Amino acid sequence: MRPSQLPTAASLRAPAVPMAVVAGDRGESRRFREDAAVEIPVVSGGMHRLLLAAACSGDCEGLSFLLSGDGNSLAHPTTMKPSEKFLKLIPVRNGSSPSDIEECTNVPSVAAESLLEGVTVDGNTALHVVATHGNGPSFLKCAKVIHRSAKHLLFQPNNNGDTPLHCAVRAGNPQMVSQLVDLATEANGVNVVKDLLRKEDNLKETVLHQAVCIGDNHMVKLLLTYDSELARFPREGTSPLYLGILLEKNVIAQTLYDMSERNILSYAGPNGQNALHAAVFRGKEMTERLLRWKNDLSEERDKYGSTPLHFAASVESSLHNRFSSKAIVSKVLEACPSSAFQPDNEESLPIHVAASAGVRSAIVLLIEKWPGCASFRDSDGRTFLHIAVEKQRNDIVRFACKKVVLSSVLNMQDKEGNTALHLAVQLGNLSLVCSLLGNKRVLLNLTNKSGQTPLDVATRKIPTGIFYGWNLEETIHHALVRSGAKHGTIRWDHLQQKHIPPGTAEDDSNESQILSDSTQTLAIGSVLIATVTFGATFALPGGYRADDHINGGSPTLAGRYTFDAFIMATTLAFICSSIATLDLMYSGISMVNLPVRRKHFAVSIFFLTSSGTSLVAAFALGVYMVLAPVDAKTGIAICVLSPFTMLYRNKGRLQKLYALAGPLYIRMGLWALLSLTKDILSGVLKECWTLILIFGWAGYTTYCRHHR
Repeated sequence: MRPSQLPTAASLRAPAVPMAVVAGDRGESRRFREDAAVEIPVVSGGMHRLLLAAACSGDCEGLSFLLSGDGNSLAHPTTMKPSEKFLKLIPVRNGSSPSDIEECTNVPSVAAESLLEGVTVDGNTALHVVATHGNGPSFLKCAKVIHRSAKHLLFQPNNNGDTPLHCAVRAGNPQMVSQLVDLATEANGVNVVKDLLRKEDNLKETVLHQAVCIGDNHMVKLLLTYDSELARFPREGTSPLYLGILLEKNVIAQTLYDMSERNILSYAGPNGQNALHAAVFRGKEMTERLLRWKNDLSEERDKYGSTPLHFAASVESSLHNRFSSKAIVSKVLEACPSSAFQPDNEESLPIHVAASAGVRSAIVLLIEKWPGCASFRDSDGRTFLHIAVEKQRNDIVRFACKKVVLSSVLNMQDKEGNTALHLAVQLGNLSLVCSLLGNKRVLLNLTNKSGQTPLDVATRKIPTGIFYGWNLEETIHHALVRSGAKHGTIRWDHLQQKHIPPGTAEDDSNESQILSDSTQTLAIGSVLIATVTFGATFALPGGYRADDHINGGSPTLAGRYTFDAFIMATTLAFICSSIATLDLMYSGISMVNLPVRRKHFAVSIFFLTSSGTSLVAAFALGVYMVLAPVDAKTGIAICVLSPFTMLYRNKGRLQKLYALAGPLYIRMGLWALLSLTKDILSGVLKECWTLILIFGWAGYTTYCRHHR
């Protein structure tokens, strides 16, 4: 529906017409006139450049001059002279005078109808060009001149199927529209005018579609004045009303309804949709308006079997339209309550669509109105809960687990025998698993058609070889075990053979590459810590005593509690990072057996973590020693903030433990919390054993100094 583009003069295929000659050469002048009689019309090719220029500029005199020949005379009538504006378009040879130009513009011409057969590269005739480029009196007069010479051009389409009336409407030229309609009426009568207005382009759109598209309500009223049934066309495809709603032209939509005869108009849209399918995406106001106009739109289905309620249920809620989205679903559901049970071609109900799109408000409304629809399945045997889990819609899964009325849905199985918990474990989504574990009505030991319980699925998901112990797969497996989940009745060796493929040489090669890559990254940090702590040990805070002093060359701050702790911290950081570096070297050597490399890598992780903890402690103690005598508060603040690096390092682990605490307490009671507390204390001990040694040693040396 974009306006046709007119070509430039350079793009026209018509050859240049010699319209001026050198003064005095009358024989040559006659020869040019004879040549011009052949070259002006380009019947089978492009539009002549002078005709195109006159049509674009609304030059009625120039247009009349070009069209004044009868095809037989050897010259234009002597009374027909072009305008000065038109004369400027004619090429002049060097040495010509104005009198020569005027004389030589009286060139021969063929019949006007033949000249008007020329078109632009888009297939636009001269009438298309005039209708597109102007709305003033000169353009209206040009349209009359062209129509008088070639009446058939009024109905001739361009390459896009647009008539001149399409072009005039698209350009927003109401006077030109009226002129073209009047010309059609004068020539053929009212019935032909309706045919012209209802004529469809290649996109099956009438002139009314063009008016809607440009958002010109005045133009819409003008067209409906000529034909009050125009909004009923086309019979198939996108109606003007659907287009207006799609483009959010609510005023135009109201005009289409009000001015249509007996308020009858087409509501059709593409792919079998109707206007209500589009309205639910455009807001509550238009949805309510359409339901008032034609309530049974809510029952109609598109080519995919979707009703407007399917569409409304798929509108994803956001902060600005959350309440509007809920109201739209409510209105459509009130108009046709049974549409909640109408499946599409894939047997998906609106509640399934809402679960897939993550529209929690729609699910709440549907369940409040029809609780039974929650247990219906789609073609794959999935309930809305299965779909919500597959699409990882956490808020919908949490909602389903909290509603007592949905208890029967929690353990329903799809065609493969999988419950929602099976799918959540398969996806490795800890949040979904925790939501389901938090409801004691969710059964942990149901088997699917492969004989697997959720714990079997979790076991199969644990990667072979070396991996991070707090990966989601491992965390989910531990959560199921602590919740009391059991394996299925299938023999373990059969389960391993069928669902846990044995390691191959390619797997070993991949693991070896992973170890090598990880070693390179970690070795950088390990060596860096060793370098920093080695330097800090000899560049002590406070410096050294002068050589002429008692104990000259010894540290100035020696003998303090903080100094002893600082020295022990740097020592442990250096030792641990050195051990980690050695282990990383072994784990990165491909000639070492893979099991041995795994052990070295695991040890290196432990000591590298310990060296990082010691380095943080050394930094805090060193700063405090320097600042304590002059600014103790700042020194204390730095000591308090420094441990946040360790908390950040364990952020993921703490988040997972926090997520598991609630569901495990619901399942197993206080014992589960004690078990988690044990895990936390064990982790703290592994992380902070160096701190115990650092401050314990400093306390011991201080005690010894005071009790000599």
